[in-house]
Amino acid sequence: MIIAVIGLGTMGAPIAGHLLDAGHEVIGYNRSRPAVDRLVERGGRAATSTADAVREADVVITMVPDTPDVEQIALGPDGIYANAKPGTLHIDCSTIRPDAARRLAAAGAERGMRVVDAPVSGGEAGARAGTLAVMVGGETAYVEAARPVLETFARTIVHVGPPGAGQTVKAANQLIVAGHLELLAEALVFLEAHGVNTEAATTVLAGGLAGSAVLDYKAASMRARDFTPGFRVDLHHKDLGIVQEAARSAGVAIPLGAHVAQLVGALRALGHGALDHSALLLLVELLSGRAKPNQQASRAEG
Repeated sequence: MIIAVIGLGTMGAPIAGHLLDAGHEVIGYNRSRPAVDRLVERGGRAATSTADAVREADVVITMVPDTPDVEQIALGPDGIYANAKPGTLHIDCSTIRPDAARRLAAAGAERGMRVVDAPVSGGEAGARAGTLAVMVGGETAYVEAARPVLETFARTIVHVGPPGAGQTVKAANQLIVAGHLELLAEALVFLEAHGVNTEAATTVLAGGLAGSAVLDYKAASMRARDFTPGFRVDLHHKDLGIVQEAARSAGVAIPLGAHVAQLVGALRALGHGALDHSALLLLVELLSGRAKPNQQASRAEG
């Protein structure tokens, strides 16, 4: 198939690479040109705009930061729905508001587009390995049409409901991940304060009821104070805003989630928005009076 990928950043670039490896013709567009050039070096084609990227496409994948970005790309005069062929399948892998995903599906249907919301989980490591989890919302026929494309870069693909359901499940995912990261950060600082070997401790914790994917993937880098971004604080801050808005609209209380959202916001306000979200550890150290500002800054920058 001819597949347009709009957004060739941390997640979009490896996704485009897997599509090329699977034999698809990939046309890429990104706001910054170097990402497009790297795709061309891998065998893809360059586009000069969204409209240019989607005119020939059978499938369009969007992977951009926020709701307004997707809305502009999909609905604008230079966007997908105004320029793609009728019947084109739009797979939005971004993380956006559930209500916006529902509006996009309706707007796409009016233009003859097939639209599914398919946000992903697994971070940069999962994107590079092709092992992402995808929670898909949309009409069943559209989801089944998207499945062979998603299988090129994902290991777990689940149709979770109608349009917007994928984004709702992704919001729940981000709520859980943030809570796990905060508790892991607190546990590590707690263990260190008592002089416990944290490598040994996290090994045994991972084998019991406290075990989680967050512990498996993040404990070692947090112990080493390596906050090289796999998923930036800035983006998780945005996602927790989506969670809180969706919870309010449904009349659901998320007391712990709201508190973690405040902690993530505070970490961002301290200037750590570009670090990995596991940098919540820095905030726990600060609140515990155990921060070493000069050393910590250098380690975070490294």
